[in-house]
Amino acid sequence: MAIKGNLVAGQSGGPTSVINGSLAGIITEAKKHKQIGKIFGMSFAIEGFMNEELIDLGKLSPATVKGLRDTPSSALGSSRLKLKDEHFPRILEVLKKYNIRYFHMAGGNDSMDTINRVEKYCRSQGYELYGVGVPKTVDNDLFGTDHTPGFPSAARFTALSVMQAGLLGSNMQRVDKYTIYQSIGRDAGWLTSASALGKKDESDAPHIIVIPERPLHRDKFLAKVDETVKKHGWVSIACGEGVKWENGTPVSASTTKDKFGNVEYGAMGGSSVAMNLHKLIKESFEGWRGEFQITESLPMCAADRMTAIDRKEAFELGTAAVKLATKGVSGVMTCLKRTSNKPYKTIIETVPLADVAVHAKPMPADFIEPDGFMVTKKYFEYMQPLVGDLPVYARIPKKLVK
Repeated sequence: MAIKGNLVAGQSGGPTSVINGSLAGIITEAKKHKQIGKIFGMSFAIEGFMNEELIDLGKLSPATVKGLRDTPSSALGSSRLKLKDEHFPRILEVLKKYNIRYFHMAGGNDSMDTINRVEKYCRSQGYELYGVGVPKTVDNDLFGTDHTPGFPSAARFTALSVMQAGLLGSNMQRVDKYTIYQSIGRDAGWLTSASALGKKDESDAPHIIVIPERPLHRDKFLAKVDETVKKHGWVSIACGEGVKWENGTPVSASTTKDKFGNVEYGAMGGSSVAMNLHKLIKESFEGWRGEFQITESLPMCAADRMTAIDRKEAFELGTAAVKLATKGVSGVMTCLKRTSNKPYKTIIETVPLADVAVHAKPMPADFIEPDGFMVTKKYFEYMQPLVGDLPVYARIPKKLVK
């Protein structure tokens, strides 16, 4: 059994529809263990922690804790602070002051890197700390887990958005020949590809997907666009924010960088893939009009499209993190391993934080069609249990009166 002390939990990076569910799981489980005293929350993640901005989560009412499971975004507040060596003495000082022995954060690669580095530093200083991470990202590119909480709900958001916009695009094809939907996802096309989940027929949106796993060839792309419009009367395109041309330059043409030295894609970078593809198509096909939609952070906080499995797994991964820490486990992230697709079943395992911090998880090659413009049956089979059934909309047969 691990040492007696207090617990702190934080949320870092971009939010999701279910990240508060993981927090609810941490709080709920922590109250069951006698070796855990106070339950603190980091206000605005590690950045706030260093300023001793702590919230007593143990004083939250049961109704509030329960309500977190249905509340989107990051209730504690988030941060994207990149830890530097000079931060660690201050972090240890705060840990000691509040006798914090259990350290949990829900987040992605950078968050797992934070826990890993803090835990290692404390160990080097002879301070007993148990750090266990909880996975989170709508991009689904986190190493070591079948999928990440937040992704199923964001995928459903994306699928429904493109399905509904597809009806609009099809009905407006005499006005607009093309529509482009841009999804978040810096280095992986998991979320962008979810746009295809509502496809029942070849004519359904999207007709073309463009994802970071496949460099984009200008002429092949334009040929596919032309072919699709000739066949269906219009074209629906779904693209990822991090797509690059064959020469490695971002299609977004953004040069703005964030605190981590990464190129800022989407609106934050002042440019976008969707905007530039729209311009390319308009300039390449005379007389064509079209539109683009950039959702940015909307899939991260759409509680109305939260899936039941996402809500359940986020909570369970939070509770598992506390259970592990109180047994003396540290330096790991809780993760999901799928044991069955039909019926859908998963078990909770762990993966070393050090591995999560340095690796990413792109889409497997066999999830992507050879031409790179659509996903395969294997992707649909992987996704269906996560997103659930999608609506079927009525259609009027295009049989004209003679």
